[in-house]
Order: sequence, then structure tokens, then C-alpha cells
Amino acid sequence: MTIQWFPGHMAKARRQVTEKLKLIDIIFELVDARIPLSSRNPMIDEIIQHKPRLVLLNKADMADKTITKEWIEYFHSKGIKALAINSHAGTGMKEIVSATKEILKDKFDRMKAKGVNNPRAIRAMIVGIPNVGKSTLINRLVKKNIARTGNTPGVTKAQQWIKVGKELELLDTPGILWPKFEDPEVGLKLALTGAIKDTILNLQDVAIYALRFLEANYPYRLKERFQLEEFPEDIVVFFDQIGRKRGCLMGKGEIDYDKVTELIIREIRSEKMGALSFEQPGQLVNDGYSEK
Repeated sequence: MTIQWFPGHMAKARRQVTEKLKLIDIIFELVDARIPLSSRNPMIDEIIQHKPRLVLLNKADMADKTITKEWIEYFHSKGIKALAINSHAGTGMKEIVSATKEILKDKFDRMKAKGVNNPRAIRAMIVGIPNVGKSTLINRLVKKNIARTGNTPGVTKAQQWIKVGKELELLDTPGILWPKFEDPEVGLKLALTGAIKDTILNLQDVAIYALRFLEANYPYRLKERFQLEEFPEDIVVFFDQIGRKRGCLMGKGEIDYDKVTELIIREIRSEKMGALSFEQPGQLVNDGYSEK
């Protein structure tokens, strides 16, 4: 499955990010803790160049805690500071400001040495793909609803400067996806976690991917949730079993495969199977991050 998704406003957003870089001290790269690599734009490194960076693993409450810890250690090994946060609940907000100061300490020490005794507020740019939680994060940091939020991609469509107290100024940016996902699995992970609009996808492919992933990585949860005794090799039989167990039926007792598809995806997104991580450092081939 090849997914192509590059609306005009995303191309414009990339140009705007590049133009604003000279004003920025640090980049907040927001990713989905469940898929830290698949939810980052591979063009981001090219766009932000060598600016200091803080990786924020958002939606950490929805991710497997053990694997999230592995990701934080992984980024540390690359010389990149990373924090697990939950912008919806406000978890980890204080750590963002303190980590930012730590990363930029040398820069502001140099400014003081040059006689700048009252350094200006830190200027940070938030980047991330659609639906990763940028607007919710801003609202939490500012402690009021300044940025518009939504649970579908493409809500933020313009840049805006937002003050966080006296120490931090944020530049929000629209979510930027890339023109084409070369790795089909990246597209499936993004679709499963809701980063891509469902209307442009074959959702049965997404549901099939989800079942096989859960079978391999979280078999007990899958069996328990759908009351399964085994995992059929034939995917149609797999869907049939779930459909009968959960009443996804049409006339004459036939399986409604669309309903089964929607059920599988909905149960994962609504955390009915608990916190899940769909990728982990030990499975990496090429991550795109260079060591600092």
C-alpha cells in the first residue's frame, strides 16, 4: 500500500518553517510515543538543519511504558534529549521548560559573558506531523485555549507566536507530512494511530496489519479482547471469528467485514486493548537520526 498525502498548505508550511529558523533557539520535535520514528517527518532534519532539538514523546499514556523508556534511552545514545509527555493530561509540562534551559545553557551563558544580563525569552518552534498533539501541548503550556485543537489531521493551518510566561515563546506550525511513504509499514502505522484521514485509506489493510502486529507482539491482549482461542492463518477466518464474537453481522448471519474493520481500529485507538507501542528501538534498521 502506497500512501501519498501532501496538501498545498503542507508545502507552504515547510517554506514558512525554513524562513523562521533564523529566529529560533530550539526545535521541539513532537512525535507519537507509540510510533516515535514513523511519526516523524524524514525531511525534518533537512529542514531544521543543526538547530538544538528536544524530542517530545507525546501520548505517552497510550504507549507501552517499558518501550517508551527504551526510546528515551535510545535518543540519549544519539545525543538527543527526549521526554515522555501527555499533553492532553498535562503530564511532563514542567520538564519541558527545564530541559530546554539545560540544552541552551551554553548559549545563554555566552550571551551573559558578552554583557547581556537579561536574556530574552527562549524562542522555540514546535514541529510535528498532523494530529500528534501540537495545539494541545501549546494550550497546556500556556494554560489557556489559545491554539485550536482537533482529533483529525490538518487543524492548524497557519503559524503563530505564543508566549509561555516570561521564559518561553513558541512558534506553532501546521503539521507537515511528506509527499510519499516509501515504506508501506510507516503508512500503516500512521493510519492505525489516526495521523492520516481515514477517507484516503483502505482501512481493511490497516485492520489486517493491526491484527498481525498484535498477534506477534501482544497475543494475550488480542485473545482476551476478542475471546479467541487461536489465531487463524487465513485472515478471512480471522475476521469471521471476531465478527461472530462481537456481533458484526448482516442479514442471514453473514459477516459485515466493514464493521469488523471499524471495530478493530476503534478498539486500538480508544485503548480498549491497553497501552500499545507499534515500534521499538531493537527493531530498527535505519532511523534517520544522526549522532550529535
